[in-house]
Amino acid sequence: MTGLARRAFLKRSTGAVGAMALASLLSESRAATGEAAAAVTHKAKAKRVIYMFQSGAPSQQDLFDYKPAMQEYFDKDLPPEVRNGQRLTTMSSGQSRFPIAPTKYQFQQHGESGAWLSELLPHIAEIADDACFVKSMHTEAINHDPAMTFFQTGSQIAGRPSMGSWVSYGLGSMNENLPTYVALSSRGSGRPSCQPLYDRLWGSGFLPTVYSGVKFRGQGDPVLYLSNPAGVDRALRRQLLDDINRINEENKQVYQDPEIDTRIAQYELAYRMQASVPELIDFSDEPKHILEMYGPDVHRRGSYAYNALLSRRMLERGVRFVQTFHMGWDQHANMSGQLPGQCRDADQPSAALVKDLKQRGMLDDTLVVWGGEFGRTIYCQGKLSRENYGRDHHPRCFTIWLAGGGIQPGTTYGATDDFSYNIVENPVHVHDLHATILHLMGVDHERLTYRYQGRNFRLTDVHGELVHGIMS
Repeated sequence: MTGLARRAFLKRSTGAVGAMALASLLSESRAATGEAAAAVTHKAKAKRVIYMFQSGAPSQQDLFDYKPAMQEYFDKDLPPEVRNGQRLTTMSSGQSRFPIAPTKYQFQQHGESGAWLSELLPHIAEIADDACFVKSMHTEAINHDPAMTFFQTGSQIAGRPSMGSWVSYGLGSMNENLPTYVALSSRGSGRPSCQPLYDRLWGSGFLPTVYSGVKFRGQGDPVLYLSNPAGVDRALRRQLLDDINRINEENKQVYQDPEIDTRIAQYELAYRMQASVPELIDFSDEPKHILEMYGPDVHRRGSYAYNALLSRRMLERGVRFVQTFHMGWDQHANMSGQLPGQCRDADQPSAALVKDLKQRGMLDDTLVVWGGEFGRTIYCQGKLSRENYGRDHHPRCFTIWLAGGGIQPGTTYGATDDFSYNIVENPVHVHDLHATILHLMGVDHERLTYRYQGRNFRLTDVHGELVHGIMS
């Protein structure tokens, strides 16, 4: 046997062995797809989700969790029995004392529900009767990256599928011309360069990559590599894709790699998006009063306001899961200098999105989620004054709010102690939130699984209880 023949023989033999292994994996993938279908157990109240993730962790005491008694505790040390040995971050572990920093911002009750909200959120105050404020969220991570990863994937360790990927895998697409799952990001006015965002936050982990989120960018082409290169028109692009697809089909017959199906599907989706995306990002058909409702930044690509309106347009066109990430909520030392601008970024567009969905009849079957990865400490990090202070990370309690899609409107759920430090009523864990989101979409979180490395994985791992008190 010649060297050339030997190499050909080994190549064919290796391919055959690989094909058998990949066929086994493919059968697992097909079984998982069946499990995903079986996980849809009841009628959904929410067809779609918009998750406005506030990266960096908004301060609950300055925005939602009103604690007037703290005014009398200014600059007094946090009682040891309140902290109760909680671990500290490296940012404040060296402090000799932990002086209490009451909020400098005024609170008022709003709507028939009487929800307490800070003066920094006048527009969200207008939708208080549409929202459910969960004041008893808690998490396990104390630093940003593992905490954000935990909120997106149900695990602090990178590599698991994101929530949007699980939803995409379990429920499939509602349109042919746009992705099922889209991620958008914006930089805030608070600390615009604080915590980085990684593509894995909207990645598919060990699920087939067809379920990954597609990131729309705030500058240049909305989606990378979507535009045709110079000299290539749409007809030529179609011809090239047909040729590439034929090669991919031949490779699939040889290697039985399910990722080849993903590649073919994504090429075809990209071709259709060449026609659908320009219309999607063209706001010229939006009435003036709608644009004004989202605020002055709505025309600035990549801003929070722009992404909020773009999200609504995506949801209208059948995108099932949209996630916006807004950076800049990490106020460690300059609350009065950073928080007001950060709130101006997010307040008006967030409320506008809820109002817009409601007036279009979409809020009833669209689930809106708003919140960060953990809360902030009542004690001051850094220099303390009546007018300025900083706050460290606090995983024990924080506030998020939800609206639409089966959520009980005009409610407040859970409560914290006088220091906004410990939960005293109805704790809600991250896994509980995930389980409830899936339930509202008609999915049993315990049955939405995928077999990987010999184990059935799910978004809620082996945890998660439905939060019945926030559902209508």
